[in-house]
Amino acid sequence: MTHETTTTLPAAEVLRRAKQFFQGRVPGNAAFPEREGPTWLTLRGQGGEEIALAIVPGSGATRIRASTLFFDQAVGRFFSTLPAAEGAA
Repeated sequence: MTHETTTTLPAAEVLRRAKQFFQGRVPGNAAFPEREGPTWLTLRGQGGEEIALAIVPGSGATRIRASTLFFDQAVGRFFSTLPAAEGAA
């Protein structure tokens, strides 16, 4: 499933928070960084399941798109920890 949100945080901070969140705040379902670039990150979890994050910086808001088959609930929880961009639903 694909998830999207917007935040006021810059891309580097979103990636830092994602690595910290998925390694430590998801008990029993941790995912660890596998590959990354300045605006993307893939994490690998139990059974080889993947979370792929893509970040698109913009003026006043940063768009985040996450794709996963197993970690849907965890991605939703991670998104809820990010400050929402003004006017974002």
